[in-house]
Amino acid sequence: MKLVIGQGSCGIAAGAGKLYDALAPLLANSSTELGITGCIGMCWLEPIVDLYDGSELKARFVQVKPEDAEAIAKAAETGDLSGVQNLIITEDDAAFLEKQTRIALRNCGIIDPNSIESAVAAGGYGAISHILKDGVTPEDVIDCIKVSGLAGRGGAGFPTWFKWNAARQSKGDRKYLICNADEGDPGAFMDRAVIESDPHTLIEGMLIGAYAIGAQEAIVYVRAEYPLAIKRLTAAIEQAEAAGYIGDNILGSGFSCKFRIKAGAGAFVCGEETALIESLQGERGMPRLKPPFPAEAGYWHEPSNINNVETYANVPWILANGGEAFAAMGTPDSKGTKVFALTGKIRRGGLVEIPMGKTLRDVIFDIGGGIREDKAFKAVQMGGPSGGCIPASLLDTIIDYKTLSATGAIMGSGGMVVMDETTCMVAMAKFFLDFTAKESCGKCVHCRIGTKRMQEILSRIVDGKGQAGDVELLEELCEAIKDGALCGLGQTAPNPVLTAIRYFRDEFDAHIRDHKCPAGACSALLRYTIDPEQCKGCTLCAKKCPVNAISGSVKAPHVIDSDVCIRCGQCKSVCRFHAISVG
Repeated sequence: MKLVIGQGSCGIAAGAGKLYDALAPLLANSSTELGITGCIGMCWLEPIVDLYDGSELKARFVQVKPEDAEAIAKAAETGDLSGVQNLIITEDDAAFLEKQTRIALRNCGIIDPNSIESAVAAGGYGAISHILKDGVTPEDVIDCIKVSGLAGRGGAGFPTWFKWNAARQSKGDRKYLICNADEGDPGAFMDRAVIESDPHTLIEGMLIGAYAIGAQEAIVYVRAEYPLAIKRLTAAIEQAEAAGYIGDNILGSGFSCKFRIKAGAGAFVCGEETALIESLQGERGMPRLKPPFPAEAGYWHEPSNINNVETYANVPWILANGGEAFAAMGTPDSKGTKVFALTGKIRRGGLVEIPMGKTLRDVIFDIGGGIREDKAFKAVQMGGPSGGCIPASLLDTIIDYKTLSATGAIMGSGGMVVMDETTCMVAMAKFFLDFTAKESCGKCVHCRIGTKRMQEILSRIVDGKGQAGDVELLEELCEAIKDGALCGLGQTAPNPVLTAIRYFRDEFDAHIRDHKCPAGACSALLRYTIDPEQCKGCTLCAKKCPVNAISGSVKAPHVIDSDVCIRCGQCKSVCRFHAISVG
């Protein structure tokens, strides 16, 4: 028997490290092995412990605490699960994985991310070995990727084969293959999970890409906020080099490629490929004018190719199974699968990989379990700060690049932030504009100044100081920024605001005209009142008020001074008689 503990960042944050420390001494003299794996995607159930008999999964224990260690160790030793039935995953939760098609995530939560032997046993490095040993040419590799229809999973959805072919055909003394692991969208953690859970898949995908374009060096640009990912990827590179998959004359083929990691400082704009290249060269991360494109003049002005983690993670599977197998999944315009990070007001938050062509309803309600506390679904933010809000009326929208773009949102890197009836869409638009304004590199005036002006207008509306014409001014600024910004990040920055206005104009009008927030979320527009019929004069609310805005005598109805009230909600939270209302 073997017990395997999920130790991705989500598992560790939930206490998987302490759980491992509790189990280790109990199994020290046992026949039961103890190991780790990465994130399987069921983040809401962490810490997760899997019990294996050989390669067969016998049981999955969820939300395990250190105090459960003794019972789990006993169950592993005896095979008797009667004492741990309360920890075994339910059928409904288990269906979360059963309803997915996992390619990029195929080994996540299954293999040991610290062991190249575990990766090889799961098929790792099989595709690159076949390519180098059986005479598969770079042109054959690019053709296979072309047949697959694989598009870049970093947001733009550009055909991968076209970028690879352009870099291969470009003339240069030296070529570079780069992985963009600078995952900066709020609510997105797909790339981090792949690196933490299956770093060898990324390495193999990059090796295949480097072979295809003729690159001698591969670089992973990963944000420094991902320390566990960097640690595991560093170890994986060392293991792959020791095994002969990285370095000079790989597998005796004459192909050579070296790897290194660059830890970025966390600037959102470095997710744009030319800004990333500037950062790699030691310069401030600011976009370059295009053309020339990186395929012609990229890193050190040499031909370079850039894809993100998920794109490379698909490549070994495609080469092993054929481009046709990947193309058989998805829609005519969007092939294969896509990984999404489900976050927000969702019951089952985590990682989901589904074939293109599924609907938002399939992901949010069938796989994600719907909205927490049975509240009404309101919208989902797709594509992060560069994307947009899709309302409940479009819940049956098909997930592919073309259809999502028609809604005003984008596929993006795969973040799905789910919102319920308590979410204010004006405040949500303000949140993303605040993020974008702060993360602007400042190179072009439209983005540097325009996003700041938009953020100021949205702040004014949320604070109850909106004016007639503010919405029209926002729309005017949005169009100016889209037309005038230098890079794709600046050009798409208005998307969250435009879609919020497009689908939730009534909320903007309510804030400006009526000075009310329909969602009851904007504190400046809330008014706390005490119902004299319900108030018993217990004085508890007055005692809890941090600014002494509540007055009244014992056993007599109290009153809130709205001019003094700071809308903190303390009074309502402690009132036992439901006498305080918010409107």
